[in-house]
Amino acid sequence: MTYQDIVEMAEEANLPCAYDHFAEGQSPDPPFLLFLLPGDDNFSADGTPYLKVTVIHFELYTDFKDPELEKRIEAVLERHGIFYDKSEVWIESEKLYEVLYEMEVAYE
Repeated sequence: MTYQDIVEMAEEANLPCAYDHFAEGQSPDPPFLLFLLPGDDNFSADGTPYLKVTVIHFELYTDFKDPELEKRIEAVLERHGIFYDKSEVWIESEKLYEVLYEMEVAYE
């Protein structure tokens, strides 16, 4: 999977989306989706990366709990054959829910 594949997958959710954050003053009203590549979890063999694996975060921000929207995000991930872990937190300072989808994919 390439960076462009990840961008296109995020765009399939039909929500405003950006890598890491929106520019100052450009943040849309919720719901919106941010995606990040916070690190790697490579598999090594003989001291070199045998399989390059990147960690991907999809962060869904909403101002209220929206199970149907979450199902839409999950359907996109499942169409691409991606296994994910999901967690949720209320961000008091922002008055937003963050639903975090964490996944690992082979990366080119």
